[in-house]
Amino acid sequence: MRAILRTLLPAARRAPDEPRRTPRARRQHNLFEAAATYVTGCVEDDQERIDEAAGWVSPEALSFGVNELACRAVIALARERDESPETVARSLLGLPEA
Repeated sequence: MRAILRTLLPAARRAPDEPRRTPRARRQHNLFEAAATYVTGCVEDDQERIDEAAGWVSPEALSFGVNELACRAVIALARERDESPETVARSLLGLPEA
């Protein structure tokens, strides 16, 4: 019976510990990948990269991801500089201290 199944079903022909292969028509990207690629594209003035990343997720998800990236970047810089996040954010935007 197993021999018949192996000839009829391609999945039955593979070894039990061999990983399953799924067709990859289009890889799904999460919103953080999209945000990182989008921001990198903006920094490098790469419109093609910006457009590609913008197509991976909805505009709302991309906005959330970019916001989250900005928050994490400001927090990381604030810790590195031993300053408050507000001071770092204002400095990055060229604003006077509050």
